[in-house]
Amino acid sequence: MALSFEETNLLYSQLRSEQIPFDEIVTEFLNKINRSRSSPLSASLFLLLQNKKMLKSTERLIAFAILYQTYSSQPTSVNPYVALFINAACDEDAEKYERAFVLQLLASGGSGGSKEFLKQSAANYIKLFDPSVHAFPSREQLQHQYSDKVHAEAHNSIFKNDSLKNIVPDPDVPRGCDANSPEFDLQPGAKPKLGSGDRDEALLGLLANLSTEGIGHQWIRPRPPRLPIQDGELVWLNPDSNHELVWDHGMCADTSKGAAVRDLIAKALKGPLAPAQQEQVLVELTNDPKLVYHCGLAPRKLPELVENNPLIAVEVLTKLINSPEIADYFTVLVNMDMSLHSMEVVNRLTTAVELPKEFVRMYITNCISSCENIKDKYMQNRLVRLVCVFLQSLIRNRIIDGQYTFLLMIELL
Repeated sequence: MALSFEETNLLYSQLRSEQIPFDEIVTEFLNKINRSRSSPLSASLFLLLQNKKMLKSTERLIAFAILYQTYSSQPTSVNPYVALFINAACDEDAEKYERAFVLQLLASGGSGGSKEFLKQSAANYIKLFDPSVHAFPSREQLQHQYSDKVHAEAHNSIFKNDSLKNIVPDPDVPRGCDANSPEFDLQPGAKPKLGSGDRDEALLGLLANLSTEGIGHQWIRPRPPRLPIQDGELVWLNPDSNHELVWDHGMCADTSKGAAVRDLIAKALKGPLAPAQQEQVLVELTNDPKLVYHCGLAPRKLPELVENNPLIAVEVLTKLINSPEIADYFTVLVNMDMSLHSMEVVNRLTTAVELPKEFVRMYITNCISSCENIKDKYMQNRLVRLVCVFLQSLIRNRIIDGQYTFLLMIELL
């Protein structure tokens, strides 16, 4: 956050340009600074403005103008010092020309705000100021008007309230010293005033060393004690390198059978296989049931296999019945569109393995819902007959009881 020598001189020269219009000062300032350094420069101005003795009247107006225009030139940003401007505009101990100038800065940020007053210099603004043409709203009105632009401090350290301010009054300088008065304008009995050379040197020193965190305490803590060394703690210095070799029995294993099944399953997802190809898949899965875990059939691809090759789908699901992922396959099967092939797969599964009763009931419910949603009467009658035949097969194989089926048939008819 500390300013460089060039930044300090630039900021100080801008503050002393009381005969140059505000807009020219701001333009020159923004052109000469690096955008990434606008934050520490603005923070330095903010700290100087908090103490009325640090800057002259004209310098304070220039500081306010730079601080406001630095952020107003960026349309998407929000000025983080709006709260400072509101406090300055409501400070009854401040000069009226300063309060009026701050109010005009706040108003210039709106859509219809005028910036003509920035074409004046700081000296002319104070000289030509007419308090009768300015109104000073209350603090509540300003806070309500600019509430959307005031935001809380981004970071507030817990030690901030215990820190000293950056600017501390010099005990050797009398309280009656006025930084804004001429250097040698002494009246009889008046207290000595601060020399301009001393004041300029102090201001330059502050600009070069200001910090937003203030002068904080030095929090001294004792060094923690060293813990005793335990037995075996330094074993890693001499690691044991006696490792047992483990042979990989799967190395160079023949994976051609698995590759053949994967290729045939990939073809089965796109269309019906030839009888010889179907027989090859069934034989391979029968000889090595573990090939089903490497055939590349994900649950989301199951509907394509069911519609194109239902017999292979039955064989794959039968081999996967003890897999942890079988619930995912059942979920896809029960939610797919009802068809003759899907009913064939479910019917064959009921005789090959023991299916969960909840799955069978959900599939039957899905079949009935599909029949109800078909608008074509011919297709609806055909599907109803298929479902009835399917239910009869389930009753014959004692998968569901007759009373439950009777209720389902009544719902179908």
